[in-house]
Amino acid sequence: MENLHRRIHISRKIFLILAWIYVACIVVQTFIAGMAFFTSSTWKYHTTFVIWFQFTPIIMLILSFIGQLPKKIRWQVVGLFLLIVPLQYISINIPAIAAIHPVIPLVLFWLGLVIIKQTRMIIK
Repeated sequence: MENLHRRIHISRKIFLILAWIYVACIVVQTFIAGMAFFTSSTWKYHTTFVIWFQFTPIIMLILSFIGQLPKKIRWQVVGLFLLIVPLQYISINIPAIAAIHPVIPLVLFWLGLVIIKQTRMIIK
């Protein structure tokens, strides 16, 4: 039984660390986009960096089951994934909804912080 509690605790800690890394990556990605937009930098960095962290929510979702986190947090993690992968790529390729592309990181940042806050309350 102690081994189970240890696994749950470790999973929750790793989940929380990944959530912080994810939020930091959103900030860096937004900064890279700003550099590309306002300077002569290339958009290549913006399109490449996202590859490194876009699937983090899938790992977080797996950890949420192992760590027995509430369903609410699991659904929020699914929301992170749906916002960053399909919606971001759709908004790039469909001009009618392209204006939503720079708004999505705001929601990702906010939702990431909500997930962090809720998880920290559980880990205490």
